[in-house]
Amino acid sequence: MAAAATTPGQRADMVRNRRLLLDAAAAAFAEHGLEASMGEIAQRAGLAKGTVFRHFPTKEDLLAAITLRLLDQLAGAAGRLLEADDAAAALREFMTNGVEALAADRAFCEVIGRPSLQHSEVRDAIAELCVTVEALTARAREQGAIRGDITGTDIVLLLGGIHQTAAPLLATQPEAWRRYLELTLDGLRTATPSTLPHRPPLRPELTDSALT
Repeated sequence: MAAAATTPGQRADMVRNRRLLLDAAAAAFAEHGLEASMGEIAQRAGLAKGTVFRHFPTKEDLLAAITLRLLDQLAGAAGRLLEADDAAAALREFMTNGVEALAADRAFCEVIGRPSLQHSEVRDAIAELCVTVEALTARAREQGAIRGDITGTDIVLLLGGIHQTAAPLLATQPEAWRRYLELTLDGLRTATPSTLPHRPPLRPELTDSALT
């Protein structure tokens, strides 16, 4: 027997439930790491446990969905910026938005990101993101705004590198990543480097996790 077609109202409910589950899962993983249970996530979302499994049959699928949401956000931003006249400004905006998103979601960076890399859909989405960012990067190369040997994959990898460099300071200086973004942008450019923002203290307070 063919499955019954969903109504517009049912589809809207499905989209809403999925969003609630992803938000609840991100919060639960931030507090309890990967030990957070599907039941706790359902409770946080205000939904039945069965609803979680209808959307995400396994915890791995849920982790991947959280990562895919971020990757979709980055890919959408890169695609829109391809239309900008100033390719250097577009690349800068993309990198700023990307690192800012990572810095704002410590649960993703510390808990969710790495295990989700084992999921085939996540790996495919990263590859697609690199292709889109390569187009963005190529425009900056063609305009002479960055070094000729910089690739889109370099840019995607640098987003995480910038965040990880600033991670020991983020608890007390949440904007510290901007300093390391400027350092990175200066390394990409062929023109005069800019002034670095957010000078860190000489003796920053480092968390134990930042040193391991």
